Amino acid sequence: MTAIEKVKKYFLVNISLIVILGIVMVYSASYIYSKENFGTSTYFFFKQLTYLLLGVSFAFGISKTKMSFWYKNIYWFNGIMIFMLFLTLTPLGLSIKGSQRWLSFGLFNFQPGEFVKYTVCLASIFYFNNFSIYTTKQKLQNSLHFLIPLVLLLLQPDFGTFSITAILVLFSCFLSDFPRKYFIALLFSGIAAGGSLLFAAPYRVKRLLVFLDPWSDPQNSGFQIIQSYLAFANGHIFGQGIGNSNEKLFYLPEAHNDFIFSVIGEELGFLGVCLVVVLFSSFTFLGFKLALTPKSKINQQIMSCLIFSISLQAFLNMGVVLGLLPTKGLNLPFISYGGSSLFANMIAIGIIISCMKIKSQISDPLDKNSTPPFTQSALGI
Repeated sequence: MTAIEKVKKYFLVNISLIVILGIVMVYSASYIYSKENFGTSTYFFFKQLTYLLLGVSFAFGISKTKMSFWYKNIYWFNGIMIFMLFLTLTPLGLSIKGSQRWLSFGLFNFQPGEFVKYTVCLASIFYFNNFSIYTTKQKLQNSLHFLIPLVLLLLQPDFGTFSITAILVLFSCFLSDFPRKYFIALLFSGIAAGGSLLFAAPYRVKRLLVFLDPWSDPQNSGFQIIQSYLAFANGHIFGQGIGNSNEKLFYLPEAHNDFIFSVIGEELGFLGVCLVVVLFSSFTFLGFKLALTPKSKINQQIMSCLIFSISLQAFLNMGVVLGLLPTKGLNLPFISYGGSSLFANMIAIGIIISCMKIKSQISDPLDKNSTPPFTQSALGI
């Protein structure tokens, strides 16, 4: 077994451990809430397990395909997901807690934003690597592939997914051959726009103030983060044991979703928190190490962006739950309950594995000996 094959093996084992921990903790964090609201303690557990099996099946199928197929047709796939994102703002969309982020299909709800951040990521890589050969019209048209979804995410509103998607666009730009002087201008413009959007909405300003002093409103806006603090405090070093969290008993909102890391802290203690941090740190390290293995620069960029996206969301979620960052609606990848998130993340893993295969390597667009890059108009139409 070569060194790269060992890294790949460790990477897959690492993901498996995170997923297994996620399934166990979803059941532990939700079984009482599930029993009270759905009559069975395994409602969320079996739904998450179903999404996992479907996600693994799709990831396996995608890992066997040529990455060049997905990459060269990414504008079409991204256009479809943008359309789905648009539908959430129509009467077909499902509003939950003031945000219209879901489409309801009866037995399950679908959150397009979880998939859009990945299709926008790939579309941005394609766009910035082909920027120098696009005509002015193509540059303007194809930029809509990341501008439109960013606007739609703000309209839902889903500022968390918007922030991650915007950062991914900048990261893909940074990795490409896009002129540095233009990238710096784009970076500072993005920071300025993000700051303006942060202070434009009163509820975001309120969240920022609560982050600075959650005890100023302990029964309302500061309640969630204070309960998270209590969960970690109750966990001590070794935790209360699996299933023995008190905070998940209707004290901690979203215990099986956004704040599942708090439940881990209470039930598995400081050692459990360290385990999660080590697992995601290893995921990031091994992922970026694997991203250096393909000969194709494009494959390297795709893998790097997908690894960066999952890692960024994981550490942002942990930062929020620990009170190091303002509260945002971001779940913990592979661990938090959520079918769309788990399914999308498993597809991302399938793409990463596909990129590692020699047959799937994509010719660099600026290579004179390569086939001219595939170009399409805005939204692939």
